[in-house]
Amino acid sequence: MVQPRPAAPTVKFVDEYCQWYKSLFPDVRSFEAFKYLHVGCISDLKRKTLPEIAKIVGLDNQQGLHHFLTTSPWDIEKLRTLRLELILQVLKGRPIILIIDETGDKKKGSKTDYVKRQYIGNLGKTDNGIVAVTVYGVFCGMTFPLLFEVYKPRERLQAGDKYRTKPEIAAILIKKLQSMGFKFNLVLADSLYGESGKNFISVLDELNLNYIVAIRSNHYVEILPRQHIQYLKWQKFQRVFSDLSRENRFIREIIPGKRGELRYWQITTDPENLPDNTTWYVMSKYPDITPREVGNFYGLRTWVEYGLKQSKNELGWSDFRLTHYPDIEAMVGNYLQCLFNGVCIRSNCFSLHHNESQNLFHILGGIMEMAGRTFLTIFV
Repeated sequence: MVQPRPAAPTVKFVDEYCQWYKSLFPDVRSFEAFKYLHVGCISDLKRKTLPEIAKIVGLDNQQGLHHFLTTSPWDIEKLRTLRLELILQVLKGRPIILIIDETGDKKKGSKTDYVKRQYIGNLGKTDNGIVAVTVYGVFCGMTFPLLFEVYKPRERLQAGDKYRTKPEIAAILIKKLQSMGFKFNLVLADSLYGESGKNFISVLDELNLNYIVAIRSNHYVEILPRQHIQYLKWQKFQRVFSDLSRENRFIREIIPGKRGELRYWQITTDPENLPDNTTWYVMSKYPDITPREVGNFYGLRTWVEYGLKQSKNELGWSDFRLTHYPDIEAMVGNYLQCLFNGVCIRSNCFSLHHNESQNLFHILGGIMEMAGRTFLTIFV
């Protein structure tokens, strides 16, 4: 029996990391394409398109890479499962902070599946594009992607699709992660989710999860007759950023009627003028949490979203010209999340472990254990 030839070597880190996924690929060429895409996306290419990646890894053309993404018979679900199993093995049952984020990309025309004129957080405005609900984990200051699902607008549904709101999608993803064995000590989300009592907040309560979510300034809370709203005194706290710099912020608790499990907060940079762009309203369900903890946890959500945006752009998140949902799911949702995790390893493996030949679990585990010394997204 003829033995298949070994896959061509690339960068040692990429070869070691990709070995974890080798069993998914039915032939050597598919596995090589998987590795080549890793190399291309972590390179300094300005645009991470398939033709440019093919050039930098020494291929004659992009056909092999395109075939890998669109027709090669590797299983998307198995890739996702292996990636999450790797994270679970490293966490060893320890809880993580869960952040709900929306990743959007601008798209021209209407050929791309599920494209619509909608609000795109990356751009900070409404534009033509696609949006995905994404769930990230934070552990000891390191951020890593867990699951995603593209939001499918009602008017763009295809045969067999079921319409779900973004909060409904987020709730489903959280349940899926919990069923796999992930544990959460806190969930963070913006006001879209904070204002979704039936489809999101009720699910967090059902799962008995702690959470801090943004709410609108006109958030409705029912109080009994003769009860009134109390605004407690402002407390100054220091918002600690990823580079360990600090900035003075102010927080006060707002108590509608009688304090209960749900607590309400106002956070600002200027308690005298309450500027719209630096004043936030927050709802928490977290026993015995302090005002300072509320302020810094909520700030973590904002900073992680900003850092992830920069990192995803660097990896070429929106450079791939794919129009069909299965291809988008394979590339943007699963392959790039796999790559995201891999680069997270690369960002500190040389500074934490000088012996590159160590086992992959030791590399990743060492990073997670020691990442509390500094904030990590993908690049440090």
